[in-house]
Formats: sequence, structure tokens, C-alpha cells
Amino acid sequence: MEYGSIERELHIDASPEVVFEVLSSPEHIREWWSADTAFEPTAGATARLTWTDADTGRQQSTPFTVVEADPPRMFSFRWTYDETETGTDTETAGPGNSLLVTFELVPTDKGTTVHFRESGYRERGWEAAVLEAHYNDHRQGWDFYLPRLVATADRLAAAR
Repeated sequence: MEYGSIERELHIDASPEVVFEVLSSPEHIREWWSADTAFEPTAGATARLTWTDADTGRQQSTPFTVVEADPPRMFSFRWTYDETETGTDTETAGPGNSLLVTFELVPTDKGTTVHFRESGYRERGWEAAVLEAHYNDHRQGWDFYLPRLVATADRLAAAR
């Protein structure tokens, strides 16, 4: 199997402006992705994504860097990269040390088509079993969270 990227195409009954807001607003990210974060949707902005298990209170956190924020056309970020702590600095996310997630928003007559892609798996240099495990974990995760993105955007559009 090829573990280069995960790609999906979604249709959302909301304008690209609404979809961009849902993708790039910490308030809405909490709703569809269940992650707490705080950042400005501008290229170069950094933050952490933190998920909390409701049953145990256990938290999982990963660094997050906005790569491109071009409302309402494109939102991309790098995440799950290896951190090198030197005081308060962390290693910069880039090819080879992180995964790149891209949401391209294309207006349609009845809403927005979202072209989703997460790439960078092979570039991480993981051994085959680790690569396969990460890829499958993310594929299952996106298959769960992307429909929630659609529902959140549809709900926000209907409320306006």
C-alpha cells in the first residue's frame, strides 16, 4: 500500500467564507476536531492542539504551525512535528519533521467543495511498521473528524 498522503473531497452546504471560519477558528476547531487551541489564522502562527479524554482527563498535545491562510480559498498547517526544546523555542515545522494538512476551498453553486490532503508520511523517515501505523491512525482519525467538519459548517451556515 502507498502511504504518501491521505486525500478526501467533501461537499459542504456553506460558503467558502463559513468553511474557512470553521477550519481556522479555535472556537470551531474545538467543536469539530475536539482540540483546544489558541492562534491567529495567519501564516507562521504557532500554537498547540490539545485533546482531553473526557473519561480519564488525560491530555495529548502536539505543536501546530499555520503554513498558509488565504481566506476563503486555502488553509494549511503543519503538525505532529518533533520538538527540540531550547528554552521556550521549538524546532520549526518543515518537510521531514511534520505532516502537512491542506484544505483547498472551491465555491460551488450550492456551497463549497473542500479538497483535503495530509502529506509528509514518507518524508518522516519512519521505518515501515511505524509509517503504516501512523498513516492508518490518521486515516481513521480524519474519517471520523472530517464529517464533523462538514456538520459544523452546515450548522453554522444554517444559523446565519
